[in-house]
Amino acid sequence: MKQSEYLRYDATALADLIQRGDVTSREVCEAAVERATSVNGTLNAICYPQFSEALAQEFPKQSEFAGVPLLLKDLAQEQAGHPCTYGSRGLTKNVAPRNSEFVRRASEGGLVFLGRTATPEFGLKAVTESELWGPSRNPWNTELTPGGSSGGSGAAVAAGIVPMAGANDGGGSIRIPAAYCGLFGIKPSRGRISSGPFMGEAWTGASTDHVVTRTVRDSARMLDVLSGPACGDPFQIGAPGGKYSELMQQAPGTLKIGVFTSSPYDTDVAPECVAAVESTARILENLGHKVEYARPEFDGMALARCYLGLYFGEVSALMAKAKEQFGARDEDFELDTRLIGMLGNTMPLPDYVRRRQQWNDFARALGAFFERYDLYLCPTTGQLPARIGELDTPAHLKMMAKIMLTLRAGKLVHRTGQVDQMVIESLARTPFTQLANLTGTPAMSVPMHWTASGLPVGVQFGAGHGREERLLQLAAQLEEANPWFGQYEHLDKITDAGGL
Repeated sequence: MKQSEYLRYDATALADLIQRGDVTSREVCEAAVERATSVNGTLNAICYPQFSEALAQEFPKQSEFAGVPLLLKDLAQEQAGHPCTYGSRGLTKNVAPRNSEFVRRASEGGLVFLGRTATPEFGLKAVTESELWGPSRNPWNTELTPGGSSGGSGAAVAAGIVPMAGANDGGGSIRIPAAYCGLFGIKPSRGRISSGPFMGEAWTGASTDHVVTRTVRDSARMLDVLSGPACGDPFQIGAPGGKYSELMQQAPGTLKIGVFTSSPYDTDVAPECVAAVESTARILENLGHKVEYARPEFDGMALARCYLGLYFGEVSALMAKAKEQFGARDEDFELDTRLIGMLGNTMPLPDYVRRRQQWNDFARALGAFFERYDLYLCPTTGQLPARIGELDTPAHLKMMAKIMLTLRAGKLVHRTGQVDQMVIESLARTPFTQLANLTGTPAMSVPMHWTASGLPVGVQFGAGHGREERLLQLAAQLEEANPWFGQYEHLDKITDAGGL
């Protein structure tokens, strides 16, 4: 299979070609390896290649995606016998003893694992620029970030290395790379995809696995492959009324959609992100949907503080695990990570519990919104992608962080209210995605807009808990009304010789 031919197909089409015998899985994987070899030096999307292993991998012949290549994200999505570093030098010795549920189900679905994609350390940032793996780059403009934390996956799919790649989303990490890379990405409801067996709920329920894709149908079919409880899961979510790949083909009916474009944290929103929402709203009206300005009523800064409190606790716990199980030292973690870990270790436990309990306030507010509206529409991100290195911590702040670590000043930081400044600095560019994570509701980024300079801009839709099928139905309708697959054609020109 020629590389130019390979790039024309999504995962569903490739699976169909293999099933019909028009091509072999080996030919498809060879095309994927050829594509990876030609562009990964430019993009730095794949941090752990498994090309030889992929070419020899066995797979169920009658499965959903029999023989189609997939990249796993190097955060969770553990594969037996292979390292899962979470983008951290402190976890380079973390070799999984068994497959995660994501990997087990993807394997049963016939997918062939081509390797692992880069992520920022612990998945903590909306850029993919770890000290361990270096920066991943955006195929649309290699001077820009593909987003994070599933940035390696976003770059790999947009560039056509694979038709879809593993991703997970604890604060926007599926939707942000989808928005920056011109892809479709849906974060499922809490409990839809098992986080087992290594944890019950990832990030205490804020995070979930799935994929980023070029087409809606690939995401829907992959949701069929991955969905459902596993033994020992903390709860079971209600099953859909059929296969998502079939439900998505049904018309969504006339939907009432609330639209907002202002940041819940009162931070700036780029005109291009507003324009993307407004142009999408016009398309929705032309499709017969009812669209009006409305937003869920909740305290945005309270949500941001709760979200950052989750960061503090999760980072300190993961650092402790790396030290206890793998002998990691403080210097094995990036400076920003160590600072966040210190704030986790010094955050009073009652404060953490109160913030976790406050998630209920946001869920109730969103529930009240969904009593009046079927969906919400807003920007996926507040800003266009940053330049590589633009969001590096400035030298004077690095020095301040080192001083605080030396003085063990975590308690002082909590007492003096500096955390609020950290909230604004860390979430200002991506203020729209965390609501779905803390409420456990499904949300998707749809590539509905491109700037005059050719950059993709995603818009976000959110639905009530368990209503993935409604999102997929609308996404399929929008994909037909405003097709985006053809936008990828000029990305064929990416090479290791210097990008586009």
